[in-house]
Amino acid sequence: MSQPFSVVVQQMVETSQKLKLADLQIETLKRSMTHAQLTDKEISQLPTDTKTYESVGRMFVLKEVTEARLNLDNKIKGCEEKVKTLEGTKAYLERSLKESENNIREMIQQRKDANVGDQH
Repeated sequence: MSQPFSVVVQQMVETSQKLKLADLQIETLKRSMTHAQLTDKEISQLPTDTKTYESVGRMFVLKEVTEARLNLDNKIKGCEEKVKTLEGTKAYLERSLKESENNIREMIQQRKDANVGDQH
């Protein structure tokens, strides 16, 4: 009885940690999307012949406004896709966590029932 119980508890702990990680990743991606959207909004107000620079690693590369906006749009779309994937993973993890909780409840109930049966 103790062995399966500890396995289920360990699974719950791991699932909870994965849920927290997914939440953090979603939050980071949403923040990145907001940043890209605000940057795109500001760049859209510039004349098309304005020099813009895009960060590439530790340096900046000269880009046309249209190319910079296209890159921002691609970044936003990529973040949206990742968020959708992470939300699907999060939903699966939440179901898994509920299942583990139910398994623990069943084990505890079986243990109580066994103890009651032994006393009679």
